[in-house]
Amino acid sequence: MSKILILYYSLYTHTHKMAEAMAEGVRQVPGCDAILKRVPETLTQDILSAMGALDAQKSMAHIPIANVDDLVEADAIIFGTPTRFGNMCGQMRQFLDATGQLWMKGALVGKVGSVFTSTGTQHGGQESTILSFHITLLHHGMVIVGLPYAFPGQMDNSSITGGSPYGATTIAGTSGERIPSVNELAGARFQGAHVAEISKKLSS
Repeated sequence: MSKILILYYSLYTHTHKMAEAMAEGVRQVPGCDAILKRVPETLTQDILSAMGALDAQKSMAHIPIANVDDLVEADAIIFGTPTRFGNMCGQMRQFLDATGQLWMKGALVGKVGSVFTSTGTQHGGQESTILSFHITLLHHGMVIVGLPYAFPGQMDNSSITGGSPYGATTIAGTSGERIPSVNELAGARFQGAHVAEISKKLSS
């Protein structure tokens, strides 16, 4: 069984919902299983409360917290992060900054790495977040996989939607009022299945 780790951070559950769709896509591929894990929180309970995020955090409490060894045990890793000023969030950055020993050992070389994100606005850094995330994956020697135009929803102009060839994305809204759309979730499922298929081919 090929293990696909979906490692993410989510504050208000938008990235969490996309991660769940990624897992659905992975599990569509025979011989592949999805493992969802979250990176550790760095904000205090007081700050989370002030941000109105405590209920959202409680709803995701059943998802285990990851450690760096989980990356080694996975055959492929799909990373999910909300954007912060066009880059990954601090929680994800702190987790990745603790992977220096894995880099020295070359522990992630040759593994598939893929990224998805969530932004508050339509042009709030969806592409720059994913592309700048890729730099870390390349330093680890990972094989980057995105969301190809084989996914028909890439060409959907009928409504506002996230998604690019770099990876699936969703738009949360400036107050977090928007939930991932049908097309955005479909893109996440497609990407999950695509990563799983490529991981299987590389390991065969």
